[in-house]
Amino acid sequence: HKTNRQHLLTEMSMSPPPNCQKHHSCFVVHKYVNQAHSSQRKSTWRARRTIEWRAENTFEEGRNSRGFLPRPWPLPFLFVTGGGYLGYQHYKRRSQEDDEAPPSLATPTQVALYHSFPTRLLSRAWGRLNGVELPTWLRKPIYSLYIWTFGVNMQEAAVEDLHHYRNLSEFFRRRLKPAARPLCASSCLISPADGRILHFGRVKNSEVEQVKGVTYSLENFLGPQNNSSLSFRDLLLSCPDNDLFHVVVYLAPGDYHCFHSPTEWKVELRRHFPGTLMSVNPGVARWVKELFCLNERVVLTGQWQHGFFSLTAVGATNVGSIRVYFDQELQTNSPCYSKGSFHDHSYVAVGDQVLKTTNEGGVVLQKGEAVGEFNLGSTIVLLFEAPKDFIFNLQPGQQIRVGEGLGSL
Repeated sequence: HKTNRQHLLTEMSMSPPPNCQKHHSCFVVHKYVNQAHSSQRKSTWRARRTIEWRAENTFEEGRNSRGFLPRPWPLPFLFVTGGGYLGYQHYKRRSQEDDEAPPSLATPTQVALYHSFPTRLLSRAWGRLNGVELPTWLRKPIYSLYIWTFGVNMQEAAVEDLHHYRNLSEFFRRRLKPAARPLCASSCLISPADGRILHFGRVKNSEVEQVKGVTYSLENFLGPQNNSSLSFRDLLLSCPDNDLFHVVVYLAPGDYHCFHSPTEWKVELRRHFPGTLMSVNPGVARWVKELFCLNERVVLTGQWQHGFFSLTAVGATNVGSIRVYFDQELQTNSPCYSKGSFHDHSYVAVGDQVLKTTNEGGVVLQKGEAVGEFNLGSTIVLLFEAPKDFIFNLQPGQQIRVGEGLGSL
């Protein structure tokens, strides 16, 4: 402000008219004081804008050069993992009480209300969120929280480095080391998945128990067959000396998400039910009757050494995507499907092509062979024909892993 002061002194030294010298001096002083203040304010504003502009440009250059994304997009991941943790802790507190208490079924109004929720849309949104690539620096914190919450054993994973998994979907579908799941040689039937045994036993009166005390119709679950003159149970049996058995395995979010062939068998038909996507955790299974008949599911049916055999992958909330490795045409949780319908696909012959077949046709699967995968956790239901002296080597609520024996003859 040195220039302004010199200007002010110069003006004040000039001789005003004799009759207004005093007033003129006051006017000049006020005029240049106001100009000095105005100039000072403008200089301060310009300096502030210059600093802000330089800061913005420096921030943009740093963001572009380092690939850093200062956006709030990681918040959904933190919200989902945090909500999942709280839900899981609540589930653990209630699980033992629910197992011991008698089932309390929902009313038709409650089921209809639950059924009306847009679970398919939410599951598709969750699937897209799982496919978003995480920045390298965020992968370990997110996956570590998930591992700690659900008790995931990463020492079994083929790749233990958490930075290797680009998104949540890759982490959920991680592969295991070759020796992590040895197959039980003494059992003719092994577990198809890691999980918890919800129920097992014989099928009586064409009704299957999803949990103890809550049943569902075998025909509603598998869909109609060609011949209706016999009971549905007898229709599936190829030998009168055999019986029909079932096993239900629940896959929790922390379990290994792939499912394998429980025995050597031949898959002849795939039946896809679009259905809804309710939760299939044991608490809901004790609350909603015929839950497995309402949810989207993929039923694989065929033959094994003792007759009829089927493996059904049941979808759930946030698990709308069910993948079968040998079936590239299968598309689950698609908006073009209508609820209540089903779609058949034969593996015996597709046009002039026969897929991985024997002389009689059908997809042959070996014991322990990988069949498909879920994106999170869900349920596997086995329905099979076997001699009446077949014995299960299981306990209700037992934790089981792929390759462990289910029963023997």
